[in-house]
Amino acid sequence: MTGGGRVLVAGVGNVFLGDDGFGVEVVRRLAGIELPPRVDVADYGIRGVHLAYELSGGAYDVLVLVDALPLDEPPGTVAVLDVDPDHPEWTLTPAEVLDAPAADGHGMDPVAMLRLLRGLGGRVAKVLVVGCRPAVLDERMELSAPVAAALDEAVRTVCRLAAQEAARLDAGAPPTHPEPDAAAGRARPDEVSADA
Repeated sequence: MTGGGRVLVAGVGNVFLGDDGFGVEVVRRLAGIELPPRVDVADYGIRGVHLAYELSGGAYDVLVLVDALPLDEPPGTVAVLDVDPDHPEWTLTPAEVLDAPAADGHGMDPVAMLRLLRGLGGRVAKVLVVGCRPAVLDERMELSAPVAAALDEAVRTVCRLAAQEAARLDAGAPPTHPEPDAAAGRARPDEVSADA
């Protein structure tokens, strides 16, 4: 189900694992920035199950997920991935819906969250991931220097994408996706994993 006409910017990650807290820090910085009325910003941390249930309610047409990503670039690199929300990899059988999320309800990665969303009968029309290549995923509560230096760029990128998607929704336009050879590209499920 889709049709809520809203954009959700969701920061995810574990703040106790260094650069995995990237998404959480980006949405924390967005708290003082005025965004279009259609845009909601929330810190989901490691609560992937909560995010899947939130999205399954149908209020959101667009998800901008902010997270650390295993990019093939130097640490601190920010990239935008356009995830195909209809990819067959996101489909779960009813048994998988019951089994997979319960195993780790507080540490679900983005792929598992999107699969759970589909398993719950929900979907969003467009999923964008604003990600940053981590340098340190050790137990510590601070970002590495290259990832901390990338925060301003990530905030600007999220603001731009959220405003574009809100304007598209205001105009009643359908979601658009970049061509496969565009810089953002389409992401396969294995490209959205939080494990770098």
